[in-house]
Amino acid sequence: MPNTIFRVAVIGAGETGTPLLRQLLDAPFVEVLGVADLDADAPGMRLARDAGVTTTTDFMELARLGDTLDLLIDVTGVAKVREALRRHMQDTDNHHTIIVHEVVVQLMLSLSQGRLVRFKHDSSEY
Repeated sequence: MPNTIFRVAVIGAGETGTPLLRQLLDAPFVEVLGVADLDADAPGMRLARDAGVTTTTDFMELARLGDTLDLLIDVTGVAKVREALRRHMQDTDNHHTIIVHEVVVQLMLSLSQGRLVRFKHDSSEY
């Protein structure tokens, strides 16, 4: 059955996550359930709070939303985050939530802007 609303959460609220979050918040068919970033004052964290969206510095809080979450979008570029998310989904038998990798986000943003969008990541460790 096709979705009428997509329930999403975003991990990474800096240069990559913020433009994506703006589009997600503007879409009437998207409900943003949460945003995570190590920096509580990252631009996307402020944007999320201003929109009344839950924010956290612990990305696993978003993973623990379980199957109420359709898409968990990881734009951190950190392998440890991806591994922890996959492990959590397996350990909790969550076959509903799809983890969206930053490469897919890069494609989506590039398509919406009509040009190749490049990402920059620093060396933040989780």
